[in-house]
Amino acid sequence: SWRAMKTFTIHCKHTAAMSTLLINQPKYAWLKELGLAEDNNGVYHGTWGGQGEVITSYCPANNEPIARVRQATLSEYEETVQKSKEAWKVWADIPAPKRGEIVRQIGDALRKKIDVLGRLVSLEMGKIYVEGVGEVQEYIDVCDYAVGLSRMIGGPILPSERPGHALLEQWNPVGLVGIITAFNFPVAVYGWNNALALICGNVSCLNSCPLLFTRIVAEVLEHNSLPGAICSMTCGGADVGTAMAKDERVNLLSFTGSTQVGKSVGMMVQERFGRQLLELGGNNAIIVFEDADLNLVVPSAVFASVGTAGQRCTTTRRLILHESVHDTVVERIAKAYKQVRIGDPWDATTMYGPLHTKQAVEQYLAAVEKAKEQGGTVVCGGKVIDRPGNYVEPTIITGLAHDAPIVHTETFVPILYVLKFKEEEEAFGWNNEVKQGLSSSIFTKDMGRVFRWLGPKGSDCGIVNVNIPTSGAEIGGAFGGEKHTGGGRESGSDSWKQYMRRSTCTINYSKELPLAQGIKFE
Repeated sequence: SWRAMKTFTIHCKHTAAMSTLLINQPKYAWLKELGLAEDNNGVYHGTWGGQGEVITSYCPANNEPIARVRQATLSEYEETVQKSKEAWKVWADIPAPKRGEIVRQIGDALRKKIDVLGRLVSLEMGKIYVEGVGEVQEYIDVCDYAVGLSRMIGGPILPSERPGHALLEQWNPVGLVGIITAFNFPVAVYGWNNALALICGNVSCLNSCPLLFTRIVAEVLEHNSLPGAICSMTCGGADVGTAMAKDERVNLLSFTGSTQVGKSVGMMVQERFGRQLLELGGNNAIIVFEDADLNLVVPSAVFASVGTAGQRCTTTRRLILHESVHDTVVERIAKAYKQVRIGDPWDATTMYGPLHTKQAVEQYLAAVEKAKEQGGTVVCGGKVIDRPGNYVEPTIITGLAHDAPIVHTETFVPILYVLKFKEEEEAFGWNNEVKQGLSSSIFTKDMGRVFRWLGPKGSDCGIVNVNIPTSGAEIGGAFGGEKHTGGGRESGSDSWKQYMRRSTCTINYSKELPLAQGIKFE
């Protein structure tokens, strides 16, 4: 999000002169093997550039500088959009299955470097190594999905009420797709958008900094003698992001980030009647009923609340427990929390790494204090860990009211608020009363309850689960949410339609001109 970008830029402006860049240390020599340098260009449109502000990327696990990036200026953004529009003229003429072949090659190029790319994600974002690899795998999986889709996208032929007429739907690419990703999933979110946008016949412009992934995509395009501006990049801050949101040449803007910034982006895009795809906040709940299998509940709740150190949009932030199982579940989860292995994210045994920035640590401490003020009891955690990097203890807080202000606030940190309920209707209501509507889950064996949960009076979220946690969505289904989550959908199902425009086409192949609804005009 731009708020995150702003914080990140402030975080990055500290001088790196006093400290050796990690890229120059023997332990991190693999960064140079990937083609990264001390100073890296943040603009690509067939050629590389970057004349804007120089920012330093810091490792959240030790707060040491990794390397530097030269961002885009507004004039470089302008040049990139122009070149992207020219590249679209070439790309749109290529048949969809041929476009799918290019996406297949991108997936294969990622496969060859998946381990080292996963290590890079882990180093820059702070998520543990297996999650970093998993994020790259998700991009690969979406490429595979998009390849198949490239031979399947299409509209129906509909029955016309007029003789000698054909009625059909034609789908065409929108043109240029602007992509703004978030710090927590910089690769997967880009992959979801880019792979589908490409097979639909669009070009894309990325306004964030997965430099290495842009380089891999660029190599595939160059190998196939295609314009590099098909997948361009303008790494920049709020100025470039605002320009993209207001630019009528950007036919679809896909933004992933906070609800606060998403609202601002959405208004700018709507003002020009542009298309937007918003993936915003989530204040996700797991509801545990009296008949739930607690052997499923405990690992699910722990994984979904502690995974990525609470920095997923699908992280479980509210655990709503039936009064009959409340104490047992809290005791078991607290015990599990104490067994979570905390450490360097690139160590294979680590289960939980740092928060992304120092500002996130401050937000964590502020949230814990507010929860106490509003009547909460800290069962475990609640403190900063005394070690280098942005480490905090995973935290469980009980005793708060379901509508306490802090419970209704999405703080992007590993704090789990545990609530106690009596009746099903009450629990479903608590799930739905927050402003966001991304992911939700119940644990029960009651089939009637399952279908009430899936039905019109059940969860109002875009992701509605049963006996699995709120995080960990599959690519085959559409990903996204309702209300303040923005309403966008990415990845599977018919999400491809957001990257295309629909034309309803009527073709008269007769020699007559009958009018619709039997109207006579004489």
